[in-house]
Amino acid sequence: MTQRTQELLREALALPVDERADVAAQLLASLDDEDVATEDIEAAWAVEIEKRARRVLSGQSEGIPWEDVRRRAEAELRKR
Repeated sequence: MTQRTQELLREALALPVDERADVAAQLLASLDDEDVATEDIEAAWAVEIEKRARRVLSGQSEGIPWEDVRRRAEAELRKR
């Protein structure tokens, strides 16, 4: 990572959480414009899904019930 990139990261991390989320979303959306093979993206998701499934099946991760996730998301949105 270049020094300029590190400076930008430090500045971004100092932003309020909602502004950091906006910056992160825009950065992620910008990756869609890159020439990334769809197969590579799908393969990466398949690996991640497999990893998560193994953790749940082995008992390493219990997950979070959808109702709890939804309640937290709604509470966060109400704060804005």
